[in-house]
Amino acid sequence: MTRIIQNGEAVQRREPKLTTVIPVRIKRHGGRKVVIPAPESPEAESPEHHQPILNALSRAFHWQRLIDEGRMTSGVEIARQEGLNQSSVNELLRLTLLSPEIIRALLAGQQPKTLTLAWLKNRELPSDWDAQREVFAGLDGKGGL
Repeated sequence: MTRIIQNGEAVQRREPKLTTVIPVRIKRHGGRKVVIPAPESPEAESPEHHQPILNALSRAFHWQRLIDEGRMTSGVEIARQEGLNQSSVNELLRLTLLSPEIIRALLAGQQPKTLTLAWLKNRELPSDWDAQREVFAGLDGKGGL
């Protein structure tokens, strides 16, 4: 490698060139590029939060609080206020009926890999929490959250 020093002279360097290799994969997930750490790295075991699901949960619980406090009367009124379709609001409000165990897993980033917000919105989940757990257990075929 040739380096020019400040006085204009060229200085030859014979040092070896250093190369850093970071074992990762880049994968598209929901239109975004996501860095997947190598399986042997500690980051590979870290939770992967699904941001759209977290945003939907936060909106759903906020809207439910508005209804519980009497500031809004229904999902229809919330939809009108927010400028959204009433079916979208009601689909998200159903997320408040998920079992606390499932909600904790979602907040911790331990959801099944195949779980998406679209799946949650388009499925009418059972009201029984044990039955919900069975449904979620079958998503990745791993046996549970």
